[in-house]
Amino acid sequence: MENSTPDKQQVRVTILSRPYTLLTSGDPAEVEEVAASVDELMLSIASKAPNADSTRIAVLACLHLADKLRSIERDLNQLKQRVDRKSEEFAGMLEQIIEGAGERS
Repeated sequence: MENSTPDKQQVRVTILSRPYTLLTSGDPAEVEEVAASVDELMLSIASKAPNADSTRIAVLACLHLADKLRSIERDLNQLKQRVDRKSEEFAGMLEQIIEGAGERS
């Protein structure tokens, strides 16, 4: 019987000086890039709060990333609204052009 889930590869990364082995069905290089970004963020937080433990650093990193995600989602929603408005404007313009061409025929 064939397995319907894609094959997963192991990817070894280091975050905050701790090694992790992750499984991915995607591009391992992308996982490594994401892990490097998280490591960079956590090291930055750790350098500003040298007495913080790894749990506190992880929570602060999560809050930072959640705030960033919320901001990007807000921007995306605004962009979608602009696209919807422009689509409606263009549809109205197209209808006027079609009606005008029909009247000339």
